[in-house]
Amino acid sequence: MAVVRDLRVLLRFQGFRRLLGVRLLSQGADGVYQVALATYVVFSPEKQTSAASIASAMAVLLLPYSLVGPFAGVLLDRWRRRQVLLYGNLLRTALACVTAVLMLSHVPDWLFYASALCVTAVNRFVLAGLSAALPRVVDSHRLVMANALSPTAGTLAATAGGGLAFVVRLVASDSDAAVVLLGATLYLCAALASLRIAPELLGPDQELVQPSLRTALTGTARGLAAGVRHLAEPARREAAWALLSMTLMRFCYGALTVMVLMLCRYAWSSGSDDGLALLGLAVGISGAGFFVAAVVTPWAVGRLGPGGWIVACAAAAAVLEPALGLPFEAAPMLAAAFVLGLTTQGAKIATDTIVQSSVDDGYRGRIFSVYDVLFNVAFVGAAAVAALMLPPDGRSAPLVVTLAVVYAAIAVAMARFEMQ
Repeated sequence: MAVVRDLRVLLRFQGFRRLLGVRLLSQGADGVYQVALATYVVFSPEKQTSAASIASAMAVLLLPYSLVGPFAGVLLDRWRRRQVLLYGNLLRTALACVTAVLMLSHVPDWLFYASALCVTAVNRFVLAGLSAALPRVVDSHRLVMANALSPTAGTLAATAGGGLAFVVRLVASDSDAAVVLLGATLYLCAALASLRIAPELLGPDQELVQPSLRTALTGTARGLAAGVRHLAEPARREAAWALLSMTLMRFCYGALTVMVLMLCRYAWSSGSDDGLALLGLAVGISGAGFFVAAVVTPWAVGRLGPGGWIVACAAAAAVLEPALGLPFEAAPMLAAAFVLGLTTQGAKIATDTIVQSSVDDGYRGRIFSVYDVLFNVAFVGAAAVAALMLPPDGRSAPLVVTLAVVYAAIAVAMARFEMQ
C-alpha cells in the first residue's frame, strides 16, 4: 500500500522520528493530565456538575490562550524551537507536580484552576512549536503524509494517555493526584527526548542573533500584523478559508463534547464511576476515528485535494451527526464519536497541510499560534452555547440540529471557494 510505503519512508528521517517521539510523550502526558482534570472537576462524587460549570471551567482554562497565543507565535519565530520543546516540557513537569499538591491540599477552586491554567498555557508553545517544526524534518512531497501521521499519532497518544490515566486512577483508589504525577513523569520524558534533536535543526532560520525577550515582546504587535497580512495575500486565501472552516468544526466538536459529558454524567449512568467508564469508552472510540483519519486522509487528499477533503468531512458530519445523535442513546452516540473523530481529524490534517504549504517558514510560528487561539476561543464559545441550550441531563435536539446546520454551511462555503 502507498500509505504504508510512505510511512516507512517518513520513519527513515531521523529528525522526523525524534520529533515524533517528543510529540507522542508530550501529548500522552496531556491526555493523562486532562483526564485528571475532568475526573476532578466533573466526576467527583461531591460535585453536582452542570453544563454551566463545565463552560466556566473551560473559559478559565482556555480563554487566556487568546493572550498567550499571539506571544507564543512571535517568540517561536525567534527562539530555537528545540529549546521551546525542552524547557516547555520541563516547566510543565514542575507545574503538574504543583497541581497534584493542590489536589491533595483541598485548596479553593480558583487556586487549582490557576495551576492548571499554567500547565495548559505552556502547552500552546509546545504544540505550536511541533507544528511549525514539522516541515523542517520532512521534504515537501511528503508533508501531507507527515501531517497525517504526526498530529494524529499525537492525538492517539493523548487518547492512550487518557486510558492509562483511567487505569492508574482505578489502581490508586481514585486518586486524581496520582494521575497528575504520572502526567508530570511523561512531561519529563518528553523533555529528555527533545535533547536527542540538534538545537538548530528545527529552526527558524535567521541570520541575525536572536532578539532578547524584551525586544521580542515589544515587536509582538508588528509581528502579528505582518502575519495576518501574510495570510491575507491572494496566494494564501485557501489557508484563510481552511482555518475558518476548521475553527467552526472545532466549535461543533466542543459543543458535542459538553453534551456527551453531561449525558455520561447523568443520563446514561447511575453513578460517577459508570459515567466515567462511558466517557473513557467514548474517548477511545473517537481516538479510533482519529486513527482511521490518519490512514484515509492521504488517499482522500490525493484524489479530492485538501480543500475537497474538508468539504467531504464537513458534509459527512452534517448528515451523520443528527442521524446518530438525535436518539440520545449510548450506542448511536458512540458511533457518532467515531464519525466526528474521523471527520474532525481528517479536516485538521488537511488544514495543517494547506497552512504549512502556503505560509513561509518565517511566519509559521505566528500563524499556528493564531490557529491555536481560534481553536480555543471556538471551544469555549461552544461550551457557552451548550450551557445555554442543554438541559440538566444533556439531551437537546435543538443543539444537535443547530450543529448539523453549521456543518452543512461549512461544506457549502468551502465547496464554493474550491470551485472558484
